[in-house]
Amino acid sequence: MVRIINYLTRKTDQGEEFFVLELQGGIEMVKSKESGKFYVTARKSTISCTFDELTCKALIGTEMPGSIAKIECESFEYTIKDTGEVIILKHRFEYVEEETTAPTVEKSTSTMETFIENVSAANAFSSNGELTH
Repeated sequence: MVRIINYLTRKTDQGEEFFVLELQGGIEMVKSKESGKFYVTARKSTISCTFDELTCKALIGTEMPGSIAKIECESFEYTIKDTGEVIILKHRFEYVEEETTAPTVEKSTSTMETFIENVSAANAFSSNGELTH
């Protein structure tokens, strides 16, 4: 399971603003390469969305099936915010849908379709994507 923990504003190349949801996976134990001691951490990732800011705020705390996976990619420079140190990374963290073995049915639905159906059934959001009271 992953949890929506925040939302962030981003800009397109054309200068238009949009929102991304910040996701966090479950906790995991990692052994320090320097000290040899264990510490607890959680993987984080962002995923773009089509929601407005009010909807993004309302989704904070929502859990979804899936996980945050370490995906190999072309190397790139990354600056550690706390120290200012620049390092080279060859991976990124990305949301991956939970794989399930579903029984054979006429119509197969994805996890996101199921999530949308459940939200629609609960009338939590209007059909035009804007939050209504």
